[in-house]
Amino acid sequence: MSMDIALLHAVVEVAKAGGFREAARITGSNASRLSDAVRRAEQQLGIRLFHRTTRAVVLTEAGRALIERLLPAMNEVNAALDALNRYRNTPGGTLRLNVPVSATRLVLPALVPEFLRRYPDIQLEIIAESNVQDVFRDGCDAGIRYDERLEQDMVAIPIGPRRQRYAAAASPAYLDLNGRPLHPRELMQHRCLRGRYASGIMPDWEFERDGENLSVQVSGPLVVSVGGAVDLAVTTAIAGSGIIYLFEEWLQPAMASGQLEAILQPWWLSFSGPYLYYNDRRLIPAPLQAFIDFVREDNLRLTR
Repeated sequence: MSMDIALLHAVVEVAKAGGFREAARITGSNASRLSDAVRRAEQQLGIRLFHRTTRAVVLTEAGRALIERLLPAMNEVNAALDALNRYRNTPGGTLRLNVPVSATRLVLPALVPEFLRRYPDIQLEIIAESNVQDVFRDGCDAGIRYDERLEQDMVAIPIGPRRQRYAAAASPAYLDLNGRPLHPRELMQHRCLRGRYASGIMPDWEFERDGENLSVQVSGPLVVSVGGAVDLAVTTAIAGSGIIYLFEEWLQPAMASGQLEAILQPWWLSFSGPYLYYNDRRLIPAPLQAFIDFVREDNLRLTR
């Protein structure tokens, strides 16, 4: 039986995603187009592959049997096509990275422009989010995480600065009016600008000095979602509305210009930098291998 391989690809993508809309989002396709492709595949095969309801799309028994045999074969097809990159002057294709929003500010700007210049045939897609998810859920090839976010069975290589700190700061006008705290516990009497993760967690502010660790539960007039809304908190701090505690590199421009004044510097929390991680049990696509080699090269440059 002959069949258009594009129809089989559609079946696989819908099965992996668990629905037409999610498959369309991951593949950059169209839900109605995928639905039509699956319907045509079922017509050619003469058997239903999915149970469809208004709430779910679930494989039938026949569909599961097909996917069990088809998925390894499709992976081999993709591997064969990707192997053609070896015969190009430069590798090509799409590389999808799942990263925290902070990485788009503090890590990737130093890497992405040169990487794209060196590999003009690679299309880089960045999925930035504050709620850490399984990197492969969105069809991503690799992710950037801090060490406490690393998953098992992953290969991790350093990327970006190896030591980072949180910095506490406020506008000089706010500090002139409300006083300059000399100990983290004094923050409980100040207006603090806080962040909330997508999970709903609003973390305490953590500090350290000479081996002493301290967690402070602060309060204040503004709570922003960690990620895209953090710049609003920075702007609000500059305007004199309260104290902010954030990545030092994020606040550095405002501190250097005098818009923000650093406070409690001996207590700033230091932590290890992020990692690029990927699953070495999967075939490493050529665009990802190029990025891995590029990051390793950058690491060597930084250590010289």
